[in-house]
Amino acid sequence: MTDRKCLAVVRVRGVGDAHPQVEKTLELLHLTRNCHITLIDDRPSFIGMLKKITHFVTWGEITKDHVYLLFNKRGKLMGNKKVDDEYAQRIGFKNLEKLAEATHQLEVEFSDLPDMKPVFRAHPPKKGYKGKLKRSYTVGGVTGYRGEAINKLIEKMA
Repeated sequence: MTDRKCLAVVRVRGVGDAHPQVEKTLELLHLTRNCHITLIDDRPSFIGMLKKITHFVTWGEITKDHVYLLFNKRGKLMGNKKVDDEYAQRIGFKNLEKLAEATHQLEVEFSDLPDMKPVFRAHPPKKGYKGKLKRSYTVGGVTGYRGEAINKLIEKMA
């Protein structure tokens, strides 16, 4: 379990005339709108999904501090209530920081948290994306794998 990493996936583009498989994959990851963020791990099935939707999302390894930032600022429970220490204690964690740490270390899966909405609804990044939306991050665009740089993007969006 220690060799797996927590990944943040951010939807950056609409689908337009995308293939139905692409739309279904985005739906399975709960990325139904732009600026939605979700947390997954790097198991092969998720990596395959990311390769299929690589032109619509960007992803990378998220830090523990940024997981806490997402939970604290953008985390929502059913009924549109904020995620707080009380919720973390109710599901068996000391506080929200411990819940974020457990999620980052993949002790608990983000999509399996009870009463928690499966995505973080973020704002578009302050001062915009750096690059073209239709190009890969490796060639100066926005989409695709970006490694640790995902943390800067999340800071701009949270």
